[in-house]
Amino acid sequence: MSRKTKFNQLKDLYAILLGPKGCLWDRKQTHRSLIPYLKEETGEFIAAVRKNNPAHMQEELGDILLQVMFHSELARREQRFDIEDVIDTLIKKLKRRHPHVFGNTKARSTRQIKANWAKIKLMEKLNRKNT
Repeated sequence: MSRKTKFNQLKDLYAILLGPKGCLWDRKQTHRSLIPYLKEETGEFIAAVRKNNPAHMQEELGDILLQVMFHSELARREQRFDIEDVIDTLIKKLKRRHPHVFGNTKARSTRQIKANWAKIKLMEKLNRKNT
């Protein structure tokens, strides 16, 4: 019998939480109703970083991941996208925004890297507006 990865266990957990026998509160949530929690958890992570508290940072990153998983599972149920789509989009974005690593662009300083990143990000935003 194969052992499930922690990530697959987390995906299964969300399927249960939002399933018919899951948590009533969770099942009533929407992307909009979860906004305050995402903001709160992000703020708590920032506070942990500022305090240089690795244990608290780890916990708060878990809470942010909770939010990402929650939103992804809601979207999966709406047949919009799922966590695998989110990860795929992130991989593509990271490759696009690091042409000095994954492409032929030369960058000799972090200043050049940041400038390239900003330029690529702007082009992505313009392309989104046109679609």
